Amino acid sequence: MIQAKNIHKYYGDLQVLKGVDLHIKKGEIVSIVGASGAGKTTLLQILGTLDKASSKENYELTINNTNIRTLKDKALAKFRNEHIGFIFQFHQLLPEFTALENVCLPAFIKGTKKSETEARAKELLNFLNLEKRYEHKPNELSGGEQQRVAVARALINNPSLIFADEPSGNLDSESAENLHNLFFKLRDEYGQTFVIVTHNVDLADMADRKLTMVDGKIISH
Repeated sequence: MIQAKNIHKYYGDLQVLKGVDLHIKKGEIVSIVGASGAGKTTLLQILGTLDKASSKENYELTINNTNIRTLKDKALAKFRNEHIGFIFQFHQLLPEFTALENVCLPAFIKGTKKSETEARAKELLNFLNLEKRYEHKPNELSGGEQQRVAVARALINNPSLIFADEPSGNLDSESAENLHNLFFKLRDEYGQTFVIVTHNVDLADMADRKLTMVDGKIISH
């Protein structure tokens, strides 16, 4: 699913990632832990194609048998839209749109027909127990509901890979536990691979594999 070798990242003279090697299998739920500043989010952004590794170092990044380094910007954006879903600590829902409309957006960008998109969005919202929230805007939803809408949005294009950055960091303990259990339910139901950056010890320990980062390197598996 993901094969990364010798991933470096520099911001000026500051080296954030120092030659990360990583292999993640299809259907795995992998957590990445470490202190703030260890490079977790930077690594997640590079693996998710939102950022690029420093090209002065010879590196490899392959996702779903696609060599990411060979893709031009337009092709990379298309690959990201079709194959990758993102869940962030702050749900990033658009406040002027309803829950249903927010979920539909990535599929509309992909060019999926409106009828097909809305049917899929409702299927996901129903699966997430949000069948009574289609027409509610984000400010009319609880924190846990907003995050579940964000999860549905991440899943709308049936991506094979989900990246989550502190997904439960803004939730109360009950909502966080429900979200954590949901990831495993989704993996079993839809077969997605999850890579999760988290400070939540319970979530990290639930994963199939826990990776620990220190000073820009993965030091333990």
